[in-house]
Amino acid sequence: MKFGNEYVAQMVPEWQQAYMDYDCLKTILREIQTSKKRSERQGDLKHKLSGRRNFSGLTKRYSRASSSRDIENHDILVHATTGDDGFEKYETTILKVAEAGRESELVFFKTLDLEFDKVNHFYRSKVEELVKEAVVLNRQMDALIAFRIKLDQPSSLLSCSETVSVDINALDSKKHRKTLAEEMGIKIEENGSNGGDSTKERVPEALSVLDHIRLNKNQETPLYTIRNVLKLSNQEELKFTRENLKKIEERLKDVFIDFYRKLRHLKNYSFLNTLAISKIMKKYDKICSRNAAKLYMEMVDKSYLTSSDEINKLMLRVESIFVEHFASSNRSKGMNLLRPKVTKERHRITFSTGFLVGCTVSLLTALGMFVHARNIMGAEGQKIYMETMFPLYSLFAFVVLHMIMYASNIYFWKRYRVNYPFIFEFKEGTELGYRHVLLLSFGLGTLALCAVLVNLDMEMDPNTNDYKTYTELVPLFVVALVIAISVCPFNIFYRSSRFFFIMVLFRCIAAPLYKVNLPDFFLADQLTSQVQALRSLEFYICYYGWGDFKQRQNTCKSSDVYSTFYFIVAVIPYWSRFLQCVRRLVEEKDSSQGFNALKYLLTIVAVCLKTAYSLNRGNAWRIATFVFSALATFYGTYWDIVYDWGLLHRPSKSWLRERLLVPHKSVYYVAMVVNVVLRLAWLQTVLDFNISFLHRETMIALIAILEIIRRGIWNFFRLENEHLNNVGKFRAFKSVPLPFNYNEDEDRDS
Repeated sequence: MKFGNEYVAQMVPEWQQAYMDYDCLKTILREIQTSKKRSERQGDLKHKLSGRRNFSGLTKRYSRASSSRDIENHDILVHATTGDDGFEKYETTILKVAEAGRESELVFFKTLDLEFDKVNHFYRSKVEELVKEAVVLNRQMDALIAFRIKLDQPSSLLSCSETVSVDINALDSKKHRKTLAEEMGIKIEENGSNGGDSTKERVPEALSVLDHIRLNKNQETPLYTIRNVLKLSNQEELKFTRENLKKIEERLKDVFIDFYRKLRHLKNYSFLNTLAISKIMKKYDKICSRNAAKLYMEMVDKSYLTSSDEINKLMLRVESIFVEHFASSNRSKGMNLLRPKVTKERHRITFSTGFLVGCTVSLLTALGMFVHARNIMGAEGQKIYMETMFPLYSLFAFVVLHMIMYASNIYFWKRYRVNYPFIFEFKEGTELGYRHVLLLSFGLGTLALCAVLVNLDMEMDPNTNDYKTYTELVPLFVVALVIAISVCPFNIFYRSSRFFFIMVLFRCIAAPLYKVNLPDFFLADQLTSQVQALRSLEFYICYYGWGDFKQRQNTCKSSDVYSTFYFIVAVIPYWSRFLQCVRRLVEEKDSSQGFNALKYLLTIVAVCLKTAYSLNRGNAWRIATFVFSALATFYGTYWDIVYDWGLLHRPSKSWLRERLLVPHKSVYYVAMVVNVVLRLAWLQTVLDFNISFLHRETMIALIAILEIIRRGIWNFFRLENEHLNNVGKFRAFKSVPLPFNYNEDEDRDS
């Protein structure tokens, strides 16, 4: 792999604008090389000599910065100054320059100096941020250690007036005892005694930290939100219990892991940029036949980027504290938790995915041949089958297609370096790749197709066609199996991802009682494209709960209860998004969330009218459906393209964003056109397209499939826009809540 590709691959995606622009410098070097080749062909040797004479005076000007011997051995001088902002700035002067490529060489060093200043400035600012964060973590550790000692000594340390001594037997172990004591600055003797009067003074002083702290909420709960709305106090008394200690340690452990990850990224940032400068200077020396790389790298080695040792010190300190306090002094265990988990692509995943793809294609082919050979579509029970069994099995088609679209999204996100695990807040090392999602989707597809074939075979086989109960229960068994696997508590079938999905789904259902994060509204948007799947689930309940499934008969559509829930089920996803927008409008005071809420409110009205028209035909319903659907379509399309995708802004070139991840602009224009066309699929409802060889249920399924495809396209550009917003703000890390909150007001008063 070329260094340029490897360099880009190792960048922190959100910091890519802060790295050395290696490609730009390479482009300038190519111009220099082209100029020199042209000059050599023309034999322009006189200009080279004159160029050296013209710059001989510069040697005297910078004699203070470098000895005459250094000037003779090197072709450049690097001059360091301090800017108004307190940061160092570097300026390189070429001592020996030829006419051929002269302007390009000057541009090269001017660009190199600017890039290096940018890198140096960014690195220093980030180090200062982490040093401040380390101070906060140090105070958190003080509180944790005080909490531990308070918990181990609940009675003897309640007041300073009593004789204060650490009960050695009350602590867990000798090693743990020493850890706490050493952090407190207390020397413990081997016989179990402490430092006497010194200990008596230091323990109460350390425990005084507990008077100025309270526990932070780890995550918002519905009760927390309700108490806020009712203006009731949400502060909890600091209770010294083992349960609270465990929660505090878990939360602080996550904070240290995240902090250590930041340190690793910043250390790698320094290494990569230093390596890039070294590589580009070697290329410069080779192309221009210079001796400049050594002197420039000496300057780089003296700069803050490479000379600062703050990051290494912080890393060693974090490792020491983490191993001692969160890994029971087991360094191997502690470092395994601190270091990022590299997800290895396993050949068995690829093989299994390919195998299941083959099974799915084979079963689809077999199903088509089976239907054609037995003329099932022309049989007497065809209409009954399409009205009963088809809605049951179409549920799996909707879910599988959505998963395939999501796998495609992951593939293209990775290809264009969209940091989707960070955006979705996945736990590091647990995110699924596109192969894993394809494995699950085609596994479900294979299972569903097997059920369809088994169902048809049982229906047609004279030895089994009398057992209607078994025949009709096949799809219910598959649904029950999928639900059982989804909620299975055992560590199989990607438990972390399953539980994350269930948690976010619950937050969507419980809107607006939870603070809205990106995974919450992203999943709610996915559910708005799965309305037909939700209606299929409603049909499952009706068919197996109230319908006479043994005779393949159902009275669902004639039931008023079913018709009522037919409206409610279709509205639930849009209502959830509406409430999320209202919550964000109240919390963030962002007027755009109000307009977004209006979009979903219009969609709710349009969906209700379309449902009413499908159940009760009439011109009045048709006109109302057309008007509100057209309005919702126009509003939704505008919002998708302008706000969610960030496109079609007038100040930008070609009406697109200034920064695009896909190099071909035509992709964006095609996506916008496809989005509009697929959003117009609702026209089928009011125009009553009738295709003789397609059943009404088939037409409904096709419309639902088009909406799922539209959502899959929307997903890529929505996350691309979110990623570019993070890049613009250099936002590469999520904020991890701290367990303790210091009451600064009380500290000032005291």
